[in-house]
Amino acid sequence: MPERSWWGWGTDTGALSDEEVEGIAEVLRRRFGVEARRRRPPAVSQLDLPAPRVSPPRSLAEIASMSAQDRAGHAMGKAFRDVVRALRGQLDHPPDAVLRPRSEAEVAAVLDWCSSAGIAAVPYGGGSSVVGGVEPDVGEDYAGAVSVDLGALDQVLEIDEVSQAARVQAGVLGPSLEAQLRPAGLTLRHFPQSFEFSTLGGWVATRAGGHFATGPTHIDDLVEALRVVTPAGTLETRRLPGSGAGPSPDRLFLGSEGSLGVITEAWVRLRPRPRFRAGGSCRFPDFLAGARAVRALAQSGLMPANCRLVDPVEAQVNGIGDGHDAVLLVGFESADHPVTAWAARAEELVRDHGGVPEGSWTGGETPPEAAPGRPDASAAWRDAFLRAPYVRDVLVQLGMVCETFETAVTWDRFEHLHATVTEAVRGALEEVGASTGVLTCRFTHVYPDGPAPYFTLVAPGREGAELEQWDTVKAAAQEAVLAAGGTVTHHHAVGRVHRPWYDRQRPALFGAALQAAKATLDPAWVCNPGVLVDKP
Repeated sequence: MPERSWWGWGTDTGALSDEEVEGIAEVLRRRFGVEARRRRPPAVSQLDLPAPRVSPPRSLAEIASMSAQDRAGHAMGKAFRDVVRALRGQLDHPPDAVLRPRSEAEVAAVLDWCSSAGIAAVPYGGGSSVVGGVEPDVGEDYAGAVSVDLGALDQVLEIDEVSQAARVQAGVLGPSLEAQLRPAGLTLRHFPQSFEFSTLGGWVATRAGGHFATGPTHIDDLVEALRVVTPAGTLETRRLPGSGAGPSPDRLFLGSEGSLGVITEAWVRLRPRPRFRAGGSCRFPDFLAGARAVRALAQSGLMPANCRLVDPVEAQVNGIGDGHDAVLLVGFESADHPVTAWAARAEELVRDHGGVPEGSWTGGETPPEAAPGRPDASAAWRDAFLRAPYVRDVLVQLGMVCETFETAVTWDRFEHLHATVTEAVRGALEEVGASTGVLTCRFTHVYPDGPAPYFTLVAPGREGAELEQWDTVKAAAQEAVLAAGGTVTHHHAVGRVHRPWYDRQRPALFGAALQAAKATLDPAWVCNPGVLVDKP
């Protein structure tokens, strides 16, 4: 695998070409009237990293690195704020060391050392966090902080083809996981946008959502059992298809973000790889009209694999629309039977709600044909979706404020939330001098009782003040989300960024119970301090 970029998304070899960057710069000139100059990141050798405060003991020396490259690459996640600071060479909280345990015993040894020495241990999977979840920003109460990189624990250890499940180490990246499952004809069917650069353990720790819009798409639904190394000992849950035996221990660690221990293995539920596909795209005069059709589709019981509604501007940006109509992408798949009948019923349903399908929503073992004279909208969207993080990095290099935020809300509150958030963001953009900014929205997931709206902002930045501009907009958006009945995050996790609003969303008694659980599992309070709860 090519070496990861220390400062931005993915790999340097996967980044946009100079020609593509110039094309984006020209679009910015026409749309915003800005003459953007591309900022380049400093070389690692140019970074002024503070000297490490702690050194791993001799027993851990073989798995430890204190190189500038490793410390820089583990200093932050991949959010807008992270990329801006990296381009400035501003690494506020680099780890003092990076440790790469090769076994559970070495994970336990790392936690033992950290607990005894008062060193914060921040678990690290693929490093794709956009909420500050992997940044060692742990305050002054610790002798130091280390990044615990699980990348060496990357194997599928066992496949139970009878039960369609697998025991998998937590550090495996998405592509490697699927490659190891493929010979058995099975798949986890969990494809977040970060799939190429995120790990199973990271998905479990952050309650990640996959690409598929309905059905078991959250990692919550795909976890059968867990092994977790905590400072107080190793915990293993029982493999079961379901259980009514008290509160689920798995649920305690799903979404724990490394604050209770290090997830080292998971038994995950698999399914046969799909062979039959059908579906298509359709257009609506506006986003809210499309949302009403999506609600009917979500409540129909058809359970499409893909049901992604994209507003007119975002559809145009991603090459699947003309900027006037909202676009809905719908897809069905199965390993067992043709799904043409499901697609036909979905097409009929969206027509009933004012949608105009493009082409015929039929299929077999291959995706449906594109509408005459048009490219396949689903394929175009998929390509744009996977390239989006690289495009984001270029926009930031060109001085733009470019970031996303997401939520989920019940259908009865959706239109109010959409209006409230849009108004709040527009007001914040005026406040920070970026009134020409563009805000778009799409649905990433849909449920019978509500959608998961995902907002994207692109606005001209003010040189040197981009972080302050975004912080103002982000705060306004989160306040509006809470006021309108949404969640502070649907699948990006809490991390350190969402803590102020998460603390207000959760019941106070639950926060106290979570503190008590952490005190039991992590008595020295060294596991990723600062996420989810503070020391009482």
